[in-house]
Amino acid sequence: MSAAKQEVAKRESTDVQAAKAREESLALAPAVDIYENAQGITVQADMPGVSRDGLSIQADRNSLVIEGNAVIDVPAAMEAIHADVQVTRYRRSFALSGELDAERIEATLKDGVLTLRIPKRAEFRPRKVEVRVG
Repeated sequence: MSAAKQEVAKRESTDVQAAKAREESLALAPAVDIYENAQGITVQADMPGVSRDGLSIQADRNSLVIEGNAVIDVPAAMEAIHADVQVTRYRRSFALSGELDAERIEATLKDGVLTLRIPKRAEFRPRKVEVRVG
């Protein structure tokens, strides 16, 4: 490959990375509440306007990424002349503790609130020890 072609390819790669960074920066960070108990953690994220189809949840052993695209319905006979919200994309990421079992996450979406239940691995959950009389 010639030096000129390599330079063009390098410039295109840089442009793609810059576009991706801009796209990620244009996302709203949804408000999130996180609760922990002996069984695991519960994450509740406010994502109004996001449907099940517009939601993406990715988890592995170390991270959790929540993304969603909101749909704002405007009646056919109306036209929006002002909108406080210019971006309809949500994105939030978290580091996950090794205590959590990312393979067993349960997710529900109701009334614009996404609820994720992430259980602790069995070896990290408290267990009751039976005492025998002898």
